[in-house]
Amino acid sequence: MAAAAKLMDFDKALELYEPVLGFEVHVELNTNTKMFSDAPNPANELYHAAEPNTLIAPVDLGLPGSLPVVNETAIRSSISLGLALGCSIAESSRFARKNYFYPDLGKNYQISQYDEPIAYEGSVEVELEDGTVVQIPIERAHMEEDAGKLTHMGGSTGRIQGAEYSLVDYNRAGVPLVEIVTKTIFGTEHRAPEVAKAYVATIRDIVRSLGISEARLERGNLRCDANVSLRPRGETKLGTRTETKNVNSMRSVERAVRYEIQRQAQILADGGSITQETRHWHEDTGTTSPGRPKSDADDYRYFPEPDLLPVQPAAELIEELRAALPEQPVARRRRLMAEWGFTDLEFQDVRNGGLLDEVEATIAAGAAPAAARKWWTGEISRLANTQDRDAAGLIAPANVAALQLLIDAGTLTDKLARQVLEGVIAGEGTPQEVVDARGLAVVSDDGALIAAIDEALANQPDVMAKIRDGKVQAAGAVIGAVMKAMKGQADAARVRELVLARASEPEA
Repeated sequence: MAAAAKLMDFDKALELYEPVLGFEVHVELNTNTKMFSDAPNPANELYHAAEPNTLIAPVDLGLPGSLPVVNETAIRSSISLGLALGCSIAESSRFARKNYFYPDLGKNYQISQYDEPIAYEGSVEVELEDGTVVQIPIERAHMEEDAGKLTHMGGSTGRIQGAEYSLVDYNRAGVPLVEIVTKTIFGTEHRAPEVAKAYVATIRDIVRSLGISEARLERGNLRCDANVSLRPRGETKLGTRTETKNVNSMRSVERAVRYEIQRQAQILADGGSITQETRHWHEDTGTTSPGRPKSDADDYRYFPEPDLLPVQPAAELIEELRAALPEQPVARRRRLMAEWGFTDLEFQDVRNGGLLDEVEATIAAGAAPAAARKWWTGEISRLANTQDRDAAGLIAPANVAALQLLIDAGTLTDKLARQVLEGVIAGEGTPQEVVDARGLAVVSDDGALIAAIDEALANQPDVMAKIRDGKVQAAGAVIGAVMKAMKGQADAARVRELVLARASEPEA
């Protein structure tokens, strides 16, 4: 467990110090094979179901005599991402060897890009919740490969400290990555944590719109390292930074930046100094703890990768990819909000749930905007939470639209539709197939309804007299009894019409 640290009040910290930020975001590319080998790189569900050390090739293990070959799709994806970030694309870039020894790095070096990245000098618009737009300067986006994964066994924390031994899984080794590095970010002030969260959300939205990554933080497709330093008000010299590693949700990015500001401010105010180091974020306690001293580039002994030629994309390819770029996230959100007629709060619910694509697809399939939002942010998200699954992967938007169309047609009530939804999610078929198989359609046949009404009136003989005396609300008791008898499948509006029609008839 992370050791407790003294924290300064956030507002007080901002009075004394200016927060300075920087972010390194790693994006896993969804190519079919790895960055430098023909080993498979399957989608999330298949990847996590794979046995350890089965998605590998000799290159990923660093076996003698194996040579890397660059994945062309990964290069195209990297160029598209660079363009979407407003970067220039290098006429020639090359790979380098980043040397360090660690058990999850079979070659004892990582193939990355150092001083010749594929994309450089960009800028991205980040929109905060109140509509404020912040420009985040991008220094570079470069290609590299991921390392393997260590599982530390025998300890109580899951970390290497106290573990009896560690297991190495090379399935992740060689997975294609693009690392996006910002320039130093000034001027965020008290909104620094919010800017951090919004920036990561924007990167996620961009890579998803490009279709180059699933970009799920909880699965590691998108990983953020947040750099934070403080400098006293009135000074120009930058403070010493820390780098909080691999925070796995946007909310946690926000919390980690806030925590580091408060922690560093208290240390500086007490006369201490900040150690330049990586730090680990602890979700359970909302704290960071020391990792390792942060190495500078010289410590990695970078040198050009001798087994790979420079990457020199043709100008025609770059322009082809530029022409295919989707709408920027900020512009798209503003357009959709206006088209759908949502309030700020309604739209924020959709955005916070990461459900923009799903709601848009549901509307395109025929559902009204309000209905699409209601299903995705309501019942579908609730079921996803109970099943510990991602709402976006629970049901196809076309099925949600089909479900709503059955409600609109009077075939289903909202209550029945929730049962149908559960059936569709359980794999029982389309909404119509579930309705047919379970017999869940609303009963609107007058004969069946009149029989149920007669039975309800027989059990409540005083109700009809009340209705005839002008107490129309008494019809609710009959409607409720009919709905109960017909297991919620009666057409309530038609039942009401029939009851009132009966009341208007001359008494026998």
